Amino acid sequence: MTPEQRKIVSIARSWIGTPYVHQASSKGAGSDCLGLVRGVWRELFGQEPEQVPAYSMDWSEPQGEELMWAAACKHLTEVRTSEIAAGDVLLFRMRQGSVAKHVGIVTEAENARFVHAYSGHGVVESRLSLPWAKRLVTRFKFPLEGN
Repeated sequence: MTPEQRKIVSIARSWIGTPYVHQASSKGAGSDCLGLVRGVWRELFGQEPEQVPAYSMDWSEPQGEELMWAAACKHLTEVRTSEIAAGDVLLFRMRQGSVAKHVGIVTEAENARFVHAYSGHGVVESRLSLPWAKRLVTRFKFPLEGN
């Protein structure tokens, strides 16, 4: 694991135990999955690259627009290899045919684990089990050298 990857993993794990709060991004106080990635971004780079508009729990589904994917492509680097790596940002489609709107951060590639904020659970570290792997759409890297 590179120093950059270790830093991302350490920051992501420091959010574990934060309660799930829709639209929030405050370590220890409340976060949703996007808020977790936003919080890691702030610890890595400082200010977020753009203001996130208010969003509902079913955001972008009625229109079928891949808003989270498009936003990730603007600020992160999409990865096309099949191997996951520590520090990768994972994008999931929670139901077949729906838009991709759940994200997490890989903490261990070999044991396939990731940190994410999950409704009803808060920020947790989970195994990238088969049900999660089936929902995986694509991966991204934070724009760090050596990552």
